Amino acid sequence: MAYRGLTIVALVAAMMPGLAFADALGLAQSGSGGLEVESDNGIEWRRNEQILIARGNAVATRGTSKINADELRALYRDKDGNTEIYRIEAEGSVVLSSDTDVARGDDAVYDLEQSVVVLTGKDLSYQTPTETLTAEDSLEYWELDRMAVARGNALAMAGERRLRGSVLTARFEAGPNGENELHRIDGYGDVSIRTATEFVVGDEGTYDAKTGIVTLTGSVKITRGDNQLNGDRAVVDLNTGVSRLTSNANGTSGGSSRVRGLLVPDKEENTAPGSPGNGN
Repeated sequence: MAYRGLTIVALVAAMMPGLAFADALGLAQSGSGGLEVESDNGIEWRRNEQILIARGNAVATRGTSKINADELRALYRDKDGNTEIYRIEAEGSVVLSSDTDVARGDDAVYDLEQSVVVLTGKDLSYQTPTETLTAEDSLEYWELDRMAVARGNALAMAGERRLRGSVLTARFEAGPNGENELHRIDGYGDVSIRTATEFVVGDEGTYDAKTGIVTLTGSVKITRGDNQLNGDRAVVDLNTGVSRLTSNANGTSGGSSRVRGLLVPDKEENTAPGSPGNGN
């Protein structure tokens, strides 16, 4: 049976704070209220299969939070005499939005039992008022841990700052009004950070959002122009633009490797009067 412009309250009354797509997107708010679902092509209610399907510019709204997709499917079950939605699937041009945050992808699956949202497809992004997280393979949000995971050529952007890695894990803290505030980002695999003057790469890295300091470890390289420094650990202060490179011997691992550098003189110095190669 299909319904046009159907408003669903009874289906979500029993699981209200769990229907959040993510805390970050404002869908896990306390208090009363229902989930309103609308679509251009109506809503199909398969009672025997216990599934609701909204097709054609489908929109699910709770308070100021919305889920937009070409198709929305809500899977529910009977539990202790109540109706419980345990999984929501969104397909096609998915946008999850709140007053402050927006996440985009082609498809999304929200596992309410695990409180985990997984976005897949092209042009994956999760945007807060101050940061943007993108990926090529998937974007995850772990609601209970306040953690976002970007997989596949992941990129975190904040102003002119760029942190890239094969996998980036962003951890948030609750702000004054319950909103997410970035605490730190951990990067794994080909981690890189670019400043106005330098390009720094390493195997792993950690960005402290409070201090603006990035620490990279493992096969670290700092490149500035034609100059390059190699070591085991680099500390980059994004506020001052100062980078410090150390070896394991100076760190905590007790290694014996040394910092190495290749410094290339400026071309102007090579053509100064009296220098070799200037014809004098």
